[in-house]
Amino acid sequence: MKTDIQIAQSAQMKSIEEVAFTLGIAADELELYGKYKAKFNNRFLEKVKKNPDGKLVLVTAINPTPAGEGKTTTTIGLGQALVKLGQKAVVALREPSLGPCFGVKGGAAGGGYAQVVPMEDLNLHFTGDFHAITAANNLLAALMDNHIQQGNELGIDPRQIVLKRCLDMNDRALRNVVIGLGNKMDGMVREDHFVITVASEIMAILCLAEDLKDLKKRLGNIIVAYNFQGEPVTATELQGVGAMAALLKDAMQPNLIQTLEHTPAIIHGGPFANIAHGCNSVRATKLALKVSDITITEAGFGADLGAEKFLDIKCPMAGLKPDAIILVATVRALKYNGGVKRDALAIENLEALEKGIVNLEKHIENMQKYNVPIVVTLNSFVTDTAKENDWIRQFCEERGCAFALSKVWEHGGAGGLELAKELLKSLKEKESHYRPLYQKEKSLFKKIETVAKEIYGAKDVVIEPAAKRQLDKIESMGFGHFPVCMAKNQYSLSDDPGKLGRPKDFTIHVRDVYVNAGAGFVVVLTGAIMTMPGLPKKPAANEIDVTNDGMITGLF
Repeated sequence: MKTDIQIAQSAQMKSIEEVAFTLGIAADELELYGKYKAKFNNRFLEKVKKNPDGKLVLVTAINPTPAGEGKTTTTIGLGQALVKLGQKAVVALREPSLGPCFGVKGGAAGGGYAQVVPMEDLNLHFTGDFHAITAANNLLAALMDNHIQQGNELGIDPRQIVLKRCLDMNDRALRNVVIGLGNKMDGMVREDHFVITVASEIMAILCLAEDLKDLKKRLGNIIVAYNFQGEPVTATELQGVGAMAALLKDAMQPNLIQTLEHTPAIIHGGPFANIAHGCNSVRATKLALKVSDITITEAGFGADLGAEKFLDIKCPMAGLKPDAIILVATVRALKYNGGVKRDALAIENLEALEKGIVNLEKHIENMQKYNVPIVVTLNSFVTDTAKENDWIRQFCEERGCAFALSKVWEHGGAGGLELAKELLKSLKEKESHYRPLYQKEKSLFKKIETVAKEIYGAKDVVIEPAAKRQLDKIESMGFGHFPVCMAKNQYSLSDDPGKLGRPKDFTIHVRDVYVNAGAGFVVVLTGAIMTMPGLPKKPAANEIDVTNDGMITGLF
């Protein structure tokens, strides 16, 4: 069997103008980045605003395991299958971060015969959006430190600087650093911190901004520090908004590429779901709805993270209403949740399946709280048995969920026809009555408690004293109406990654809270979650290379 990158590199791509033409988009409405990548220009974005919206479908999953789930693969394969059935469908995804590509997770272009291409370009520099975000973030940091150096007219308290520099790479050594070492002209000596670019507030802002005007307003609201009186100092006061917007001008435009079967894929933005809000840009999603009958989008990691933030942050903020939810699981992952070791996952084990399916059960219950129709799909592996599949099918149908097998990794769109037909049936026969989990009028603590208890299944929430003081301060500053963006490990419903399945009687520990005033949400750090990941003992980067003729190898 070919590797993902070998499949992608052997694909016969169409020119991006041909792909755009299937959506009724003319070549002069694109900004080309070579033959197979493009951005939509502003003229086209304005032109389609009055088009009616198509259906919006969210793809999410159970908690990730080493056994694999295939959420992005399913999203892409479903898009290809819908096109095979004559539907005008578009896939709307996030851009991958370099951190996981060179770390342990790998890229985010799908897998097997359900991939977006050019795969190497997408997983590496792509159209430079992440580099622009990194530059804008670090420009603001430089302006702030320069302001302090040049007399500190705003009275910034160096002990209360909250803006962090960023880098799109897993580099644990940058989590806590000291800057300004040297002589007097090298700046004030102080402790500083880095986050990965996908966790920066500017990434969130780019993904939530409606247009350049909204972008500049949000950038201006970024709180970089507090002054000696404890009052917030913003990017507007540092006069950095115009320059940041100039860096982000092109990055604001959604990108167009294609799947292996030439289904249009609009890809834009990429915040992680475990430390940020985990969704592609509002601009890209709304554009996809205007140019297709069905938009298939996904949110990062499990439904307790990405889907919750899609439904409680992105949708209310952007006025979006999902029509259906696809919940992805695998037989292997459910058995892993049931205590089976990785080397025994290929063996039929209904007892372990019964123990592990409680993780899927909890995610079904969670998604049903939003009153959106659900289709559960099993991303099929050749080692799965008919008994296991039938048992899971019955389990889901007993809980009011439609069910379908997906074989898109092996067969591309043809392997997703069962899922596509089940989705179309659901869209036709079931009505979505979407509503968020909580109302904005609730206090920040109540919002945290609601997510922790309703979605994670926690018994209690413990907020450390420093975090409690921050919560009180954020409320007093007038941000109590913001939604909460929970930063939590992705492997467990709890804040302990070792607790698999459906843990009970556990406590969520909140250790820090801060406001992203530009993005419009409050970030809540739980457990030991880090906003700057580190590399594993054997990074994926060790296997990546490029041949003398320029072909990249080892990227997955």
